[in-house]
This record gives sequence, structure tokens and C-alpha cells, in this order.
Amino acid sequence: MKSESQILLFDPDSSAVDTFRKMLEDAYAFTSVSSVDACLSSLESGVFHVLILDESVFGKAGSAFWEKFADSSEKATIILAGSRKGSNRLIDAVNTVRVHRYLRKPWEKNELMETLSSAIEDRAEREEDDRLVYTLYHSIDEMKFLRLVSQKISEKKTLPRLLKEIMESSKMLMKAEASSLLLYDPDDRQLHFFVATGRKGRMIKKFSLALGEGIAGWVAKHKKPLLIEDCYEDPRFNPEYDRQTHFRTKSMMCVPLIRKRRLLGVIQVINREGEGVFTEKDLNLFMNLASQCAIAIENHRLTEIQIKRETLERELEIARVIQQRLLPASLPEYSDIQIATYIIPAKQVGGDYYNIMKINDELSLFFVADVSGKGLPAALVVSTIHSCMLSYMKLNQDRFDLIGLVQAMNSVLIDSTTSRQFVTCWFGLYRHDRREMKSVNAGHNPPYVFRENSENPMEIGTTGLCLGAMEFQYRMMDYSLDRGDVLVFYTDGVTEACDRDHRLYSPHRLVRVVQAHLDEDSAGILSRVRSDIEAHVGNAEQSDDLTCAVLKIL
Repeated sequence: MKSESQILLFDPDSSAVDTFRKMLEDAYAFTSVSSVDACLSSLESGVFHVLILDESVFGKAGSAFWEKFADSSEKATIILAGSRKGSNRLIDAVNTVRVHRYLRKPWEKNELMETLSSAIEDRAEREEDDRLVYTLYHSIDEMKFLRLVSQKISEKKTLPRLLKEIMESSKMLMKAEASSLLLYDPDDRQLHFFVATGRKGRMIKKFSLALGEGIAGWVAKHKKPLLIEDCYEDPRFNPEYDRQTHFRTKSMMCVPLIRKRRLLGVIQVINREGEGVFTEKDLNLFMNLASQCAIAIENHRLTEIQIKRETLERELEIARVIQQRLLPASLPEYSDIQIATYIIPAKQVGGDYYNIMKINDELSLFFVADVSGKGLPAALVVSTIHSCMLSYMKLNQDRFDLIGLVQAMNSVLIDSTTSRQFVTCWFGLYRHDRREMKSVNAGHNPPYVFRENSENPMEIGTTGLCLGAMEFQYRMMDYSLDRGDVLVFYTDGVTEACDRDHRLYSPHRLVRVVQAHLDEDSAGILSRVRSDIEAHVGNAEQSDDLTCAVLKIL
């Protein structure tokens, strides 16, 4: 049976496409394209759950393609396929798009089917996460409206007391002998008596009924009100309750409790006092009372959500305090360099992290990281990075190896994070007596080295994949520094800070500001950068964590 999941294969090799088609054996619906234009056209015209890209694409497609591709494929799970012969292509691929998994070529059927199944499951999980987040925020917005509901719904009262008062009021207002409210439980698909007034109220509360059973069950199932003058003449009526309670049901009004098309339960009043019967006017009034009950129930449930949300916010505040303690409380003191730093999380807790550590009199480590995403999940990864770094430093302080630290941290993050999480990092190991810096850039924004007599700064480019993606052999870059040189390292929250028109701050503007103030000390340069970012952003909401550090050689 063919899965409903749609797959788009972008591979210029027709023989590989034919092999792919044969291995699928009609298990999945798939479309193959061999060109950039065909890929974008397919993404615009259809919805694809999984995108498989041959790594050769990264050597052919330009930046314009990747911008359009990122927008069109935002909700799809991406698989990279290739032979792993081109390390640079692999680095470009993983740093350009969010890759779920690497699939080796030539295709191997079991690995192919397992990878497709994992990718489809990954997409389903992301869709469910998006739905849960949407539901929560939608409920919170609705709380603002609930403050304006009828004064009959007192927030100070418990739900049982409030509903009992409403049902007692409806019994008196309708001049009925009894009234009851049943709540619907979607887990067991049963209506349970929550409030029952009248002489036999206590006895009736022990009963429950299924959807479609009796008059209340019919109303709940069809979500329509009923006005019945003689219940014993209605085939939907179940007289068993009368026999067990010795109560005689004559006439009845029964109305569903509906909130946003969702069944909450039903309310009913039984037997008009005297010889009278309920009228259409009574039914309209009773339906208004039903609306009040539905709001009260929904208000109570949303209040519970609000309480849980406030509890979560308190926990996030605790997490924020803990995360602040992970950052250096004070910077090491140096006689040969100046260092200034700042970090501003976009939420209470964030995914940016930095550290500056004096290993010994000769060596210092400079480190900055940016975890994908924000909030509590990113903060947990930050905690893992911090713990990993401290553990490595304690175990290897006398024989510190920068590549060893990077490899160890990558392995830890692969084992402890999900496939959707990764970390870009820059590591700088500075030797003070020689003014030499060893650098490892794991998919991070390039730090800049500014020299007094140079028009353009030197970029410290990428030397490896972002951490947590896959096992990778990292390499270092060595360069010398001189008196007056300024090193700036940062996270993408700086260069991608947006104003209200969504214009980016940009690396060019960062370079321009630093270049114009090289004569100032590190704190002064950093202050200039920060002020310029704030001027650019204005009153726009901060969309990402901001971390920046300035180091000046004395």
C-alpha cells in the first residue's frame, strides 16, 4: 500500500533516480527533478514531506536558489545523499540547510527505507509540536476575552459550586422540578452527571451514559437541543432511570454545552411545575444559560492551563538564573590583552553561550556557541556544553588539546541531542608569549581580526561542521596577532538583528563600526557596537540571542 507521504528527489544522475524508483517499489509517492528550476517549481506547486538532495547540488546552485529553497522547504525533512568524497560539499550542505540524515550512495535498500521512515516520523513530530504550541498560545489569548464574560461566572468560585448555582438558578427560572448537568469525557466517550438538583439528585449522580444513549446522549451526539412535551412518547427516552429512582419524567428541555465546536456536555431541566410544559421561549432562554455554563467550564479549564503556564514561567526563571551562573562571573585579568563581552537572551533562557578561560600562564581559551532554537531546549544544550567543557578542562589541563576538546564535545552532543538540534561554535586557543591563535570554526559566523593599517579585516572561516550533526574530523587554522589588533567574535543574533522592516544589521555594518573605533579600548569598541545595534533595531522585538566579544592585543 502506497504511503500518503510525498517525496521530492533532486538528483541529476538519471541512473540513481531509476535505482531509487525500483527500491521504493511503489511504497511512497515520489517526484524526481534534475535541475534547480525544476526543484523550485515542484516545491511551489506541491507539498512534500521529505526532500532528498544529492550533495553535488551544493556545487552548482547559487545563493539565490538556497534562499528560495529554504522558504519553500521550511516544513519538510531534508536528507542529504552522496558518497562523502567531497568534505567541503558536505560542510557546505550541513551548514546551509537543516539536514535530518546523510544517506550514502549508491543506494542500499534497507538503509534507504529506514531513512525515509525516520524522516517521515521526524516531520510528523515537528507538525505535532507546532500544533501543541499553537493550541497553547491560542488558549492564552482566549483568556483575555474570558475576563469580559457574564458576571454570573465568578472567578473566585470553584467550578462545582459555580455550576451548581447555575443549575439551581435554571431550575428556579424555568420553574422545573429538577435540573442536571452532564460532562462529556472524550476518553471513555461517556456523559457523567456532574450536577443534579431536585428530590432524586443524589441518586441520579451515580449514573453515566454513552453518546447516543437516551435523550441526553442523543443531544450530545448530534449537538442539537431538544424540547420534548411527553418523554414517554419519544422513542429516544430511556425510562430505566425513572424505574430506579421512582421519579416520573414528563417533559424535558435538553441542550448541548458547546465551546468552539467542542462538546463539553449537556444540561437539562425536567418537568415544568404544575401542569404546564416548556415552550420555545423557554428553550431560547435555556440555550443562553447553556452558553453561560459552557463559558464557565471552558474558563475553568483555561485557568488550569494558565496556572500550568505560570508554573512553567517560574521554572523558566529558575532556569534563567542557573544559565546565568554558567556564564563567566568575571573575566580573567590579563596584562597583554583587553577583553569585553556581553550577552542578551531573546527569551528568559537562550541558546547562546561563551566562555574565556585561562588554562595556564601561556594559554587562554576563547569560546562562543550558538545552539539552534531558543528557550528551555536550547538552554539544556548550553548546560551540556558547559559541563563538557569543564570536565575536559579538569581532566586535560596539563595536556590541553584543542582538537581533542572539539571532538569530545561533538561526540557528547551527538549522543545527548536530537537530530533537529545542532550547535555552531568557534574555539580560539591563544598563546600569549608568541601572540599566536589556533582556531577551530565549527560552522559558526566568522570572527574578524582587525589590523590598524589594513582596510579590511581578516575573516576566520569555517574549518568543520557544526557540532552535534555527525562524527567529523576537525582541523585548526593558525594565525599571528600583533599589538593593536582587535579580534571580534559573536553569534548570528548580532548580524541578523532586525528592525521593524525586517532589515538585518549585517556583517558589513558590524565591520564598519569596529573599523571606525579601533583606537578605543575593547570595552569602548563593544559599547559602540551595542549602541549601533540598538539604534538599528529600535523598538522592534528582539528575535534572537545576542552575544558579542571584543579582544584587543596590547
